[in-house]
Amino acid sequence: MPNSLPERAQRLIFASLIVILVGFGIYLSLGGFGGGEETEESVAAPAETGTGTTEDPAPRSGPDVLSTVAPSPIETSDVQDTDVLTWFPFTEDELRAAGATAQAFSESYGTIDYTRSPESYFAALEGLATDEYADVLSDPSRVGAFWQEMSEAEAVAEGRAEIDTIRSFGEDSVTFVVTAQSITETGNAEFDEELGEFAITVVRGGGTWRVFDFQPADVGQFGEE
Repeated sequence: MPNSLPERAQRLIFASLIVILVGFGIYLSLGGFGGGEETEESVAAPAETGTGTTEDPAPRSGPDVLSTVAPSPIETSDVQDTDVLTWFPFTEDELRAAGATAQAFSESYGTIDYTRSPESYFAALEGLATDEYADVLSDPSRVGAFWQEMSEAEAVAEGRAEIDTIRSFGEDSVTFVVTAQSITETGNAEFDEELGEFAITVVRGGGTWRVFDFQPADVGQFGEE
């Protein structure tokens, strides 16, 4: 029988085998034998979740995005053939009723008989006004000043009024510009008194129109605020 290797030689061989095995293991872990390509592909591949389908992104809109839906053009008409009253938030009858209230108030404003009580004069105006405006009609800074002036002149006057234009309007209000006149008779002479232009705002409530404000047109009254 051959002689066995010395113990020292056996240890060297055993240590060499261990080094070889460790090196081989490191080589395999670093992707030896072509395994790295497959690993990279598997890492790069997107993960699948749920049923394996992805939702489409929300559609974008804007001038740079064309739509695939056929357009639906609005109907247009020639302005020359349009009933312009349809542009107002009122019917023709409602607009006439608003104008009638403005005109009646202006006529009552210019109608004065100094022989009667001021209460009767203000009552005619208050019946056409909103509750808020009726409470301040008799103030010296408002209609009360005109009554004071005419009663001191012992005047008897008939009021007249003509609507000139619509200055502004809202959903439930209209501001008219009205020319008012007072055919006045005093103890000395009979004459026409031109009261001038007034801006008068009427508001709608409960199916009726009431005066919300009344003042000279040049003051700049542009309706309910």
